[in-house]
Amino acid sequence: MDKYLKAIKQNVCTICVDSNEHGCKLTDKETCAVEFYLPQIVEIISKAETEDTHVLHKQLKDTICVDCRNDENGNCYLRDDANCSLDRYFSLIVETIQKVDR
Repeated sequence: MDKYLKAIKQNVCTICVDSNEHGCKLTDKETCAVEFYLPQIVEIISKAETEDTHVLHKQLKDTICVDCRNDENGNCYLRDDANCSLDRYFSLIVETIQKVDR
């Protein structure tokens, strides 16, 4: 998992709105969803039988979002406000994990 985390930090964290030149700005009371759910994200992407990002994104929502901040109707205030790092950087996360797998 270390190689994936290193690649994510290089390719995603460096452009994340929650980071600056010193690194992540999230507080101890906040959690980076990408880092927290990285094992599940890697599994979804690495085991996928498709590279279609729409299919992968649905698998992400079906697997991770249900355990994260979704309400009983499947809505997420973070996603709705474009404040979910998994959602915002999903294409880059997929690309990064696929590069590591190659």
